[in-house]
Amino acid sequence: MPLDPQIADLLAAEATGEGPSFALGVEESRAAEYEFIEMCGPLIAMAVADRGIPGPAGDVPVRVYTPIGAAATRPGLVYFHGGGWVAGDLETMDRVCRNIASGADCVVVSVHYRRAPEHRFPAAADDSYAAVTWVAENADALGIDAVRIAVAGDSAGGNLSAVVSQMARDRGGPPIAFQLLLYPVIDHDFATQSYRDCAEGYALTRPMMQWFWDQYVPDPTERDNPYAAPLRAASLAGLPPAHVHVAGFDPLRDEGLAYGDALRAAGVPVEVRTFDDMIHGYLQMVTVSPSAAAASAAATEAVRAALRG
Repeated sequence: MPLDPQIADLLAAEATGEGPSFALGVEESRAAEYEFIEMCGPLIAMAVADRGIPGPAGDVPVRVYTPIGAAATRPGLVYFHGGGWVAGDLETMDRVCRNIASGADCVVVSVHYRRAPEHRFPAAADDSYAAVTWVAENADALGIDAVRIAVAGDSAGGNLSAVVSQMARDRGGPPIAFQLLLYPVIDHDFATQSYRDCAEGYALTRPMMQWFWDQYVPDPTERDNPYAAPLRAASLAGLPPAHVHVAGFDPLRDEGLAYGDALRAAGVPVEVRTFDDMIHGYLQMVTVSPSAAAASAAATEAVRAALRG
């Protein structure tokens, strides 16, 4: 399938400096994430509360989204934003989290973990696990059904969702009912076919991903740790049911597909979907492309279906 024409136009505008940028550099990449906020969809009204929760190195900022309505208890979803472990925050994925909370009728807790390079591996993973533990321990106060707590994230946030799922299994931590991994970072192999096919020209590039890994896990000897590269785990047995969504024109496509295959081989219920005409980051392009909007809706539906009843 060819690249979605609206996404192609967006990439062309970026190339001429007339559209959003996809930038390298700490401050540059953080600023670039803000250029996509209004492309994430409408600002859906709901109860929203910011707070700090206990983490391994101080408070971790979170934002709690509760749909408007009479339900006393809903499923819960802990969401981890993308941005290569360097960029992204509570604001950049605010509209995405509102959309999921509304569409799936669940309480979403968005987590702003410590970012690289100021805080390197395993800081982001440790903060993310602390957040899931806190949500489980405070489920009643949050209006969350403690047996229906899921994790989700995009890109680096998909990595953290997979990592937290492994941590919870390994440490006897809070039960996780479902994991949604959206074009996730799963490995550090830059020689896959998708890295060769999509090395340049589709927003996220191979040099960008190499740079992000250098910021988060600069020591190559640490990169095989499964809490950095989930595909490297000795076993994936006993993990929560999963949905893995990947984009056809994404250098991360093949590692996401490989993780789906590995989960299935380990006996984990998994559904893998490839959005063939999409690029990395399509959740933040829904107002630009109907195809991106449909892919985003599929993510929300996956949460709703997994956590209902």
